[in-house]
Amino acid sequence: MFKYLLGLVIVISLGIAGWLYNLYDEIKHDVDKVVNYSPKQSTQFFDNNGKLIANTFQGENRDYVKYDDIPARVIEGLVAIEDTQYFEHFGINPDAISRAIIKDIKARAFVEGASTLTQQLIKMLVLTREKKIIRKVKEALLAIRLETILTKEEILERYLNHVYFGHGYYGIKTAAKGYFNKDLYELSLKEIAILVGLPRAPSFYDPTKNLKISLARANQVITRLNTLGWINEEQYKISIKETPKIYDQTLTQNKAPYIIDYVTKLLINDIPDLKYGGYKIYLTIDLDAQEIGKKALIASYEEAVKRDEDFRKKEKSSNDEYINDLNGALVSIESNSGKILALVGGMDYKTSMFNRAVQSKRQPGSAIKPFLYQIGLNEGLNPASELADISRTYDYKVNGQKRRWQPKNYGGNFKGLLSLRESLMFSRNLSTINLVTDTGIDIVRDNLQKYGFKTIPNDLSITLGTMSVSPLEFSEYFSVFANNGTQVKPYIIEQITNNKGESIFFEPEYKEIDEPEQTYLITSILQDVINNGTARRAAVSGIELAGKTGTTNNNVDAWFAGYSPSIQTVVWFGKDDNKPMRKTETGGKIAAPAFAFFFKEYLALHPEIPRTFTKPSKVFVSTINGKTEYYTQKSPLPEIEIEIVPEDPNEEVMEF
Repeated sequence: MFKYLLGLVIVISLGIAGWLYNLYDEIKHDVDKVVNYSPKQSTQFFDNNGKLIANTFQGENRDYVKYDDIPARVIEGLVAIEDTQYFEHFGINPDAISRAIIKDIKARAFVEGASTLTQQLIKMLVLTREKKIIRKVKEALLAIRLETILTKEEILERYLNHVYFGHGYYGIKTAAKGYFNKDLYELSLKEIAILVGLPRAPSFYDPTKNLKISLARANQVITRLNTLGWINEEQYKISIKETPKIYDQTLTQNKAPYIIDYVTKLLINDIPDLKYGGYKIYLTIDLDAQEIGKKALIASYEEAVKRDEDFRKKEKSSNDEYINDLNGALVSIESNSGKILALVGGMDYKTSMFNRAVQSKRQPGSAIKPFLYQIGLNEGLNPASELADISRTYDYKVNGQKRRWQPKNYGGNFKGLLSLRESLMFSRNLSTINLVTDTGIDIVRDNLQKYGFKTIPNDLSITLGTMSVSPLEFSEYFSVFANNGTQVKPYIIEQITNNKGESIFFEPEYKEIDEPEQTYLITSILQDVINNGTARRAAVSGIELAGKTGTTNNNVDAWFAGYSPSIQTVVWFGKDDNKPMRKTETGGKIAAPAFAFFFKEYLALHPEIPRTFTKPSKVFVSTINGKTEYYTQKSPLPEIEIEIVPEDPNEEVMEF
């Protein structure tokens, strides 16, 4: 009988062994998913000072961390509460399995598990969570196999990066940033205890929802560490009493949504896994400058609203069509490199995601004039050259029908003769038209194309700035003045690093167009525009600034484009539907103050930036008509004065 039973046991044992072998042979390659672990990782965007701008992710918000960068205390806390014998066992813990089996038999149900950390990782990545014996057997077999392939450290690295910590956080580095706004090495013992206690029931122990329960769980971890002798009594008492500050923040933490949208659109075609590939994208953006830009637009907007309210009270009118839907945009770049420091696409991203800095095409109006005058200077004129600010009437035909165009100055007057400097200072339309006429439309048109403008009209409406540009495009074109004749292409991406640590870098793109001495002549005039001309509201004490206002017909668009010796900023205000603003809302009234606000605040943060423009050595100074004026070899001082009398000094004129 004994031999019969022994034989039966042997047969059953061999059968079980054979079954286990066949099962193992069938599933052994399932661990490849763990060995070749490649999880979805959040892509992070940083500003030029290394500050996090945003996370983007697809499904799982995860910031991967290498084992060597995980503090030892985190490992101790996890092992203490989840798998004390982790570094001793071979993937499964026979003692724990025995205890669990006895309890399960007594309860006639699965009441206690005995999974090691290795088994837990297998369950998360390979198997289902259903409580069946076959799944537990597979789990044990795969855990044993995994420990023959990976080291204990490699297994822990995968575990701590894959496990869910609640609140949308995957991986311990993400959870540390999310719950405590800290890096792993900054965590206190209590904070570590909260984190390592979460995987057992992440939603239940989520400290943003159930802080008392989460703290109680953390105290279990700390008590266990003390019982094992891994922390001393003093550390235990301090940690038990601590209540860390918990942050309940968005997963993306997006501080500049217009920027992240723009960068994503730039990259998504070339990097399809951009949102989940674990890239580190370093931008040229300065988050402080970005915040100043937003505040600058809001401040000018609120002043416009106040003006509109005052007007309606005065006129006893309820008509608010002029201020409804008013919006704006701002682009600020580093003049000598094109690095975008701030890019604000609208007043409120939550209200409208449309990025006006990039996507909106608007007419620049009189902001085009510096280009027209630069062309004139390059053709031999000088800031002291006299221009005729007189009325002219132009007859032309449209579809065979006779038309007449009689352009006007803003304010309805004209001055007869004035210098080129004065004409640009006060944005005189009539003298500008005469400048273009005398220079030649073809010459002006060809040169505007050289600066980058497109769809340029082949008639005198060229002087009105009727071609359409986005604020970002205009920033590129206008940089020819801010960067001493060399145009720079604004760019926003500095460096992209993939999850393997491989990086690509981006560099400035330059286009030499004008000589530095020639653009300095324009800079000197644009300084006068701010100091004594149409843009006095753009002035900021303690720094030299140059710039030009722009207002289109019927006050549809209001611009200010200007620069300091190192930074250029373009501001635009208008409505998305191209309806007019109130006539009081000109480039000088609404856009120039936003420009001044930006530079005043930026200067307070960066007092080290250059304050004065540097005159090129080939720019000379002399006196003409009792006034000091600059000249160059290409733009000599005028030798002859010609007196021109207006055609009709009493003629009534209107703004166009």
